[in-house]
Amino acid sequence: MPLSAFDSEPVRQIWQQLGIPGIVDVHTHFMPKSVMDKVWAYFDSAGPLVGRPWPITYRAEESQRVATLREFGVLRFTSLVYPHKPHMAAWLNQWAGQFAAQTPDCIHTATFYPEPGAAEYVRAAIDSGAGVFKVHIQVGAFSPTDPLLAPVWGLIEEAAVPVVIHCGSGPAPGDFTGPDRIRALLKQFPRLCLIIAHMGMPEYSEFLDLCEQYDEVRLDTTMAFTAFSNEKAPFPESDYPRLVELGHKIYFGSDFPNIPYGYAEAITALRGLPGIDDNWMRAVLYGNGATLFGIDG
Repeated sequence: MPLSAFDSEPVRQIWQQLGIPGIVDVHTHFMPKSVMDKVWAYFDSAGPLVGRPWPITYRAEESQRVATLREFGVLRFTSLVYPHKPHMAAWLNQWAGQFAAQTPDCIHTATFYPEPGAAEYVRAAIDSGAGVFKVHIQVGAFSPTDPLLAPVWGLIEEAAVPVVIHCGSGPAPGDFTGPDRIRALLKQFPRLCLIIAHMGMPEYSEFLDLCEQYDEVRLDTTMAFTAFSNEKAPFPESDYPRLVELGHKIYFGSDFPNIPYGYAEAITALRGLPGIDDNWMRAVLYGNGATLFGIDG
C-alpha cells in the first residue's frame, strides 16, 4: 500500500481552507472480516463485476481504517454492507449495528435482500436506529421492484431513512442495473430518499433527470470524476451546468477503503470541475450530509 495515501495533511488542508468542520462521507465500507476478505479477493481477481485491475489502496486492519478516516477529518461515515444471497442481510445488520454502537462516528447502517422476512428485519433495523440503508443491485442481482421488496420500500419511505443504492451499470452492467427500474420504483414510492451511488455511473444524465424530477432523490460522488473512472466512464461535459445547479442534492462519497487511489484524489477531482466553487464544495463535503443526517457542526 502506498504510505503517502495515509498522509492526512492533503485531505485536512482542503476542508480547513474551505472553513468547514470536516467531511461527511456517505459511502464507506466496513464489513465483517470474512466478508471484507472475500470482497478484496474479488477485486484482486478483477472479477466480471469489476472488469479491470483494481488495487485496494487502504487494505488494512479495521481499527487502522477507522483511525485513518478520523485522521483525514471525516466526522461521519457509513458501514455499507450488502448481501449477495438470501439469509445474509439480517446477519449483516446485526454486525453493522454492533459496529455502529462501538464506533459513534459511524452512521448506523443496514441492508436487505428480496426474501421472505425482509420486512421484519428491516423494521427491526429502523426501530434500532438505522440511519441509512445500502442496496447493491449489481452484486445482489435482483430487481428493486421485486414484489418481495414492496413492504420493505414502504417501511423505509414512511421512516424517511436514506438509501445509498448502487443501481448504475458501472463498472460493469448487471441484469437489473440502469435507470429504468429505479424510475419504476419511484413511481411506486415517490417519497423514497434515494442516494444514487457513483452519480449513477455511467448513466449520469438519466440519473440527473431523476434527481431533478424527484425531491428526495440525491446523488453521491463516489469514484466519479477521478482519472480512474474517467478512463471508462467520463462524466458528460454537457451536464456540468446541471451538476453545479444540483449541488444541494449531491453528497461526497469515497468508497473507502476499496479505492485504487488516494482519498485526497477523490476530493481534488471535484475541485477541478468546471463551474465548481467553494460554496458547492462546502455543501457537498459537509453541509448536505450534516443536514441529512442531523449532524451538529
